[in-house]
Amino acid sequence: MNLIPTVLEIVAPVGLLGLVGFLWARGGFDYRMEFITRLCMTLSVPALVFTALMKTEIDPTALTTLSIAAAAAYGALTILFWGLTRLLRLDLRTYLAPLIFGNTGNVGLPLALFAFGQEGLGYAIVVFAVMILWSFTFGLWIVAGGGSPSRLVKEPIMGATLLGALFLWQGWQTPRWLTNSLDLIGQIAIPLMLITLGVAVARLNAGHLGRAFALSLLRAVLCLAAALGAGLALNLPPVALAVLILQVTTPVAVTSYMMAEKYGADSDAVAGLVIASTLLSVITLPLTLAFLI
Repeated sequence: MNLIPTVLEIVAPVGLLGLVGFLWARGGFDYRMEFITRLCMTLSVPALVFTALMKTEIDPTALTTLSIAAAAAYGALTILFWGLTRLLRLDLRTYLAPLIFGNTGNVGLPLALFAFGQEGLGYAIVVFAVMILWSFTFGLWIVAGGGSPSRLVKEPIMGATLLGALFLWQGWQTPRWLTNSLDLIGQIAIPLMLITLGVAVARLNAGHLGRAFALSLLRAVLCLAAALGAGLALNLPPVALAVLILQVTTPVAVTSYMMAEKYGADSDAVAGLVIASTLLSVITLPLTLAFLI
């Protein structure tokens, strides 16, 4: 295998679509961020998650083990970053959630799909669902000073995950006409999320960039250690371990900035983390993929 072209084939589509969004925003063209985000999170991503789980041929036991490994990795990161923010005397409401939660949707899902095919996408969706669960409970509680479990129940992504898991467990399939329709809806999710990521980065007002780069570098190391440790401890199969590492090491999620903006945390500092970690990922993600494949 020629490693460099292989990694380029995986990373280039993600980077190019993100660049399209970045240049679109910098060019002054209109982009209805709220509408696109709502469309993705309430329609296309749930359809993608449901159909991917329903059609996956991965052993349900392996998916369960991966769920436990993902929960363990995020639990370890929560403890590590809680201690780090306390040690450095950083504001918990501003820094803790962005350090824990990576961009497992916009970046992780397409990378897993391009690197490992439908099997990788199935595994990536499981990690994505675990991250969403922790983000909309503990993450929201940290940023907002209190989060309601009812909000999580209302998220379409969680309903799609549970329904997809049920269909997988029972071996059920939707009628072909419905499956094809859901496939088409789900296929718009990945390109839209990548373009939206580029638009969001172009619109961010970064703050504390020196600190942000230092924290992002430390975050990359700790995320790699947590994912690798959890995966090896639970003896994950190679592809599941690779996807877990890939998902947990994705750059800081743009949604962390949106939550900081909404609930009055230091959104400029979070924007700095998003930009710094995204720029670092141009180096770290290809290196990670080169190691994993």
